[in-house]
This record gives sequence, structure tokens and C-alpha cells, in this order.
Amino acid sequence: MSGERAKVWVNGTLLDPDEAVVSVFDHGVLVGDGVFETVKAVDGEPFALTRHLKRLGRSAAGLGLAEPDVEELAEGCRAALAAAPDWPSARIRITHTSGPGPLGSQRGTEGTTTTIIVAEQDPFPETADVVVVPWARNEHGALAGLKTTSYAENALALAHASERGGGEAIFANLAGNLCEGTGTNIFVVLDGELITPPLEAGCLAGVTRGLVLEWCGGVEGDLPLSELYRAEEAFLTSTTRNVQPIRKVDGTSLPAAPGPVTRKAMEMFEARSTELTDP
Repeated sequence: MSGERAKVWVNGTLLDPDEAVVSVFDHGVLVGDGVFETVKAVDGEPFALTRHLKRLGRSAAGLGLAEPDVEELAEGCRAALAAAPDWPSARIRITHTSGPGPLGSQRGTEGTTTTIIVAEQDPFPETADVVVVPWARNEHGALAGLKTTSYAENALALAHASERGGGEAIFANLAGNLCEGTGTNIFVVLDGELITPPLEAGCLAGVTRGLVLEWCGGVEGDLPLSELYRAEEAFLTSTTRNVQPIRKVDGTSLPAAPGPVTRKAMEMFEARSTELTDP
């Protein structure tokens, strides 16, 4: 990434990066009590912003946080993009926390903290090598399906994958079924059928995941983790990766990367997302 930095939106005000600060007592820092969204922007235009802001509201409600003002955040995203360098591809990070609080888990009463940061987005590799990690997602946990700032588990898993040559880590859930990556959803092709884990498996309701199901077809279904190893094709989806074919699982190559089903999904997503910027 380049060294250029954009202005940062903090609670409604655009600030220079060196002036954009939050309290050391903010519970987003102290205990990870917050939610976030990452939104893709192409040539200064955010993609699927409405869907992302709706999910931010759902995540906030799931944590019992005050609901963010989505209209204000949409304006904030556009203001931050307008103040950013002319990057062809960027990512917008929206973070909404419970705000300053005591040195413990009990929340404070000073109100929430919301920030918007824009940064340049480098392209991902054409294919991904993934590593299955030895820790399970808890599909019954309080945070299941919420996009929270409590990301230490993901950071640990991604480091584990990186040490083994992987660019993404894959979780099973407590039932032993395929779940998701640290920042991705996963699709597999088995016997010619495109399948992705259901939300009940504990995975995040990814915006790109939802669009792939709408635009490209496929079904939701529980899959034992072992099915990943016999997949004919597989791919990751995320806001910044779009549709990324999986080349290897734990060092073992899949038969095709991309195969015909994956290639069709890639082409369809590219065409529809170019046509519709806020689907």
C-alpha cells in the first residue's frame, strides 16, 4: 500500500489522521465491545453500502449497543471517500463501539464511539491456499453471526495459517461441520453442486456470500469438515476478495482452481457488481 493516508471520520467530524483519536478508556479498545463493517470502494464509489450498514445495525443490536444512524454513516463514508486520495480500489472500515467505560466489562454511560477510516486496497492473489485450524467456532455462542471487534481468535488463526503457508484460516464449528474463514465465507462444489454452510452453522452472513447465492445460485447445507478435502472446487467470498478460488487445502491441491462452477460465479459476480453498485 502507498504511504498516503485519508482523513478519518470520528463521531461526525473529519480529522487529519494524527488528530483522529479515541479514548484509552473506550471499550472497543479495552474489551473489544464493538461491531464493524468493511466496505469496498471502486473508483470512489462504495459497493453494497446499504447492505453493510443494515448488517452493522443488526450486529449492534445483537450486542445491545445503541443503534447507529445509518444515514449519517452513509454520508460519513462518502465524505471520507471524497477526502481520500484517488485510489482505484479502497476499503472503508466503519467501527461502532460502546464508548468509554470503566476498567472492566460493565459499560459506561458516555455514549458510543463511531469511526470511519478509508485506506487503499491492494488486490488479493488470484487463488488462495487455506489451512484448517484446530479451534472450532461456537455456533451457539453469544457472538455467533455478529461482526464484532473481538477478533483475537481470528488473528491467532490467521497467524497459524500463515506459518503453514496459507493465506486464510478455515474453521469447523462445534458440531464438526464446515463453518467459515477468519474474514471470509466458503463455498464448495461436491458432485457438481455448489454448497455453502448455513448461517445456523455459526458463520457470518457475508454480504458477498448473500449476493453469490442470489446471483449465482447454490444451496445452503451442513457439511462435515471432511467434505472440504474431497471438494471438486471451492472458493472464498468476502468484500475485498469478491470470489477467490481455493487452490490448496492444508497443502493438498484441489482438482481445479478455478473450476467451471467457480469461474461462472466469478464472471457473474463481476458483471452484476459492475452493473449494480448498491444491490
